[in-house]
Amino acid sequence: MKLLFRTCLALLICTVAGPGEADTIVGSRHNLSASGPGPVTSGSETQICIFCHTPHQSSPVAPLWNRRSPGLNYVPYSSSTAIATPGQPTGDSLLCLSCHDGTIALGEVLSRGSDIVMNGGTITMPVGSSLIGTNLMQDHPISFAYSGTLASQNGELRDPGTLRPEFRLDASGQLQCTTCHDAHDNQFGNFLVWPNSRSQLCVECHQKTGWSLSPHNLSASAWNGVFPDPWPASDAATVIDNACGNCHLPHNAIGGPRLLQYSLEEDNCNACHNGNVAAENVMADFNKLSVHPVADTSLVHDPTEPGTVVNRHVECADCHDPHAARAGTPPINGVLTNVRGIDLSGGEVDPAGSSYEICFRCHADNLNPGQNLTPRQHDQQNTRLEFQLTNPSFHPVAGVGRNADVPSLIDPMSVTSIIECTDCHDSDSSESAGGAGPSGPHGSIFAPLLVRRYDTLDNTPESSSAYALCYTCHSRNSLLNDASFAEHDRHIRRENAPCNACHDPHGISSTQGNSVNNTHLINFDTTIVSPNGNGQLRFVDEGRFSGSCDLLCHGEDHVNENY
Repeated sequence: MKLLFRTCLALLICTVAGPGEADTIVGSRHNLSASGPGPVTSGSETQICIFCHTPHQSSPVAPLWNRRSPGLNYVPYSSSTAIATPGQPTGDSLLCLSCHDGTIALGEVLSRGSDIVMNGGTITMPVGSSLIGTNLMQDHPISFAYSGTLASQNGELRDPGTLRPEFRLDASGQLQCTTCHDAHDNQFGNFLVWPNSRSQLCVECHQKTGWSLSPHNLSASAWNGVFPDPWPASDAATVIDNACGNCHLPHNAIGGPRLLQYSLEEDNCNACHNGNVAAENVMADFNKLSVHPVADTSLVHDPTEPGTVVNRHVECADCHDPHAARAGTPPINGVLTNVRGIDLSGGEVDPAGSSYEICFRCHADNLNPGQNLTPRQHDQQNTRLEFQLTNPSFHPVAGVGRNADVPSLIDPMSVTSIIECTDCHDSDSSESAGGAGPSGPHGSIFAPLLVRRYDTLDNTPESSSAYALCYTCHSRNSLLNDASFAEHDRHIRRENAPCNACHDPHGISSTQGNSVNNTHLINFDTTIVSPNGNGQLRFVDEGRFSGSCDLLCHGEDHVNENY
């Protein structure tokens, strides 16, 4: 019997030898015999194949299996975005788990009446990367039918009929551990059936939208050595070499589902975007006075949530698709590529074609929008309504503005210009602010997430810095010389009234305002401006550069005050 078994072993070794003995069972961690090179070996057992195979009384018959089935209930992988529904492990995966789930002694084999004794008192699979356990939520899904139908429903999976022959499904068309791993051949490391440098193995099945152009796939940036290590489970030194492994782990992932490196969503971005890998330290902006509060919620964001975010939260993935984000602008800022949005009519668009549509997901029809920083005569918390092209006035974000005569605009701005939300809401240290920091509304020292200073308190002395945000597009000289409104200089410089006292910078909804009283973004701050002695609070547009006011401001009662 021993002679027959050793003969089988010799044939097996010859069959799988490959380029050298180190790539076979003999030179791998799967050699648990006394001659094995790995950390777990037997002190006296010389047979190699016996730990998995027996020529007689095997269970199941193929592949002459020498271990009992765990017979356990596992927690299968699941996620809101998974179309496949893995059940309990089957087939070859169940065989692998008879060692790797850690419930059966490594030396317990069917062909022996007693367990093979392992060195160092080891009994079951020791704690480490090889121990899968019985909770499979942190591991790539197995034992599900990988079919052409599944691939077409998913949209980002390759049809299994086009896979390389090394990637084998089982007889029933299910993906198993053996689709990615060959227990007898270690030429590519980790017993993989194909090299996974730069995630070659991952992208054999996964065809993520935008991945081919993403910096996460192409960047040669390396870790600068400052703690913490962004890739603690990898020996690869650059972003391009880690590829999928920048964010994901196929086994023992901490941030399940979706097999992320970290449980807190933003930490998966922070690992590189803290200035230790990526050139710019985006995460530093989240420590400023006004921020998108990614740290306030955890595990609330879900890719399948409604287009309009009802459960108020914000995560990096609400604005960025890490597989598709890239540099460039047309037709939308590249870092916002392939992200859902809400259009001007309130309908979901996937992907968004304009950056404001992404902002509308949270800042439009949200049932819990928060409070406006400025109490207005016409209070409006739905930003989508503020930018409607039918409004009496609006900043030209969703379309060209209504006013065809704006003498204060600074070249190259004109009355036909379109601006982005991020022209006003951006980091105060970004390039557009004259700095060298990262762009985007991550954080700013100026609330609410403004790229430049914009004072709103009454009795603010006018200066180029106090209203730096306005003066980016509107000429300070033009305004203070009263080119469009005869009382600009008096109100702003002599009366110290802030721009915000009269002007609502987003716009006035046509459901609240009208083209007589609310042109030129007139929507009074009610903490500064109140009704006059006749109970009237209004501005009346009387034509080009003229109008009248009825209101009380700074103790002065305006009754049909003409300009």
